[in-house]
Amino acid sequence: MDIVNQLLDQALAINHRVVDVANNAFDRIFLPGTMVRSEQTPHEIVHTYGITSVRYYPPLEEDEIELAGGARMTALGETHGVPLVFVPPLAARPTIFDLMPNRSLVKYFVARGYRVYLIDWGEPGREQANFGLGDYVDDLMPVALKRIREHAQVQDLSLFGWCLGGLFCLMYAGLSHDAHLRNIVTVASPIDMREGSIMGQLTAALMKPAEIVRKLTSFRLHDLAPEKMSIPGWMNSLAFKLTNPIGSITTYWDLVLRLWDREFVESHTTTSSFLNNMLAYPGRLIQDMFVKFAIDNDLSRGSFELDGKSVKFDRISSSVLVFAGETDNLVTPDAARKSLELVASEDKQYLVAPGGHMGVLSGAKAQAAVWEVAADWLESRSSIEIARAPEKVETERKIRRRKRLSDDPGF
Repeated sequence: MDIVNQLLDQALAINHRVVDVANNAFDRIFLPGTMVRSEQTPHEIVHTYGITSVRYYPPLEEDEIELAGGARMTALGETHGVPLVFVPPLAARPTIFDLMPNRSLVKYFVARGYRVYLIDWGEPGREQANFGLGDYVDDLMPVALKRIREHAQVQDLSLFGWCLGGLFCLMYAGLSHDAHLRNIVTVASPIDMREGSIMGQLTAALMKPAEIVRKLTSFRLHDLAPEKMSIPGWMNSLAFKLTNPIGSITTYWDLVLRLWDREFVESHTTTSSFLNNMLAYPGRLIQDMFVKFAIDNDLSRGSFELDGKSVKFDRISSSVLVFAGETDNLVTPDAARKSLELVASEDKQYLVAPGGHMGVLSGAKAQAAVWEVAADWLESRSSIEIARAPEKVETERKIRRRKRLSDDPGF
């Protein structure tokens, strides 16, 4: 009888798994949007300027949040005076900073008591083909930071940038003479383009032909119309996947093997949506990056001209924390570490964390190796008197909660 019961239990379990596989496969193929769980952390738009906007993430209404792996963490109110501004790169959507409810960088820092803002660069189209490095670093970013300061009612800020976003942070600091940049955190941001990565190999291959063209002809890359140099989003998605073609294939094999696991399928679908929906690079930006980053390797020297203005990394005296991905084949640890040799900061630190170019920021080990470390590092460097009293913050949380309940039809 026991054997019969065991067989029935096994048959029932198999039946449940078959149903789960069928349901998950149907949703994954025909209703993928229902499985994407990104950008669920509540936020407010506090600034718009062209296609650019600024998000503010208020204190969470819940008392604790779930982290990857099922652990839980107490959610604090705004306890750190210096606002933290996340700066994404251009081709990647801000989704990467709020990827999943239990793998959300912005949600984690809000729960740790930080006043969190994020600059959303928007979706560049043909109208933005003329946007170059100077437009972002010397126009859009200063305007966004000015609005953040007005909203937060403080002057000191911390910047946190991933990839090109980290370069924007350093370039802004080296250009602006901003004395109120308290801290800068960069993750996988390439400074020395010659250091052994895929980008380094590509730039090394292009350097000699470019020198010959410069010497023997009057042609310059900026002579071309920016509209002809723009790189569409689908091409950026493809290029990113080609940096790890085997990994791109094996993730789908993992999906097949775990199609019964709803949580895994949702995570895979969300990550795939991010990778498949990258944004375009404006043509002028491509021209600027190709010449200044790839051919001339200006960043590695820490001093260059940008639209007639000098960018000098030795002007930077903010506290600086640099992360590099241990297995990042786009930005090697050596390529990222170079920034610490160029800034004038006395308080600076360099760390290598597990993960590749994306995994170092959003992978399974990122919470402990990057998020927690950065939050702890910033904590002792983010103390000023908060403009709003804690009692007011708590009152506003209660008001928002009452409003949410009153809007509930079942309330």
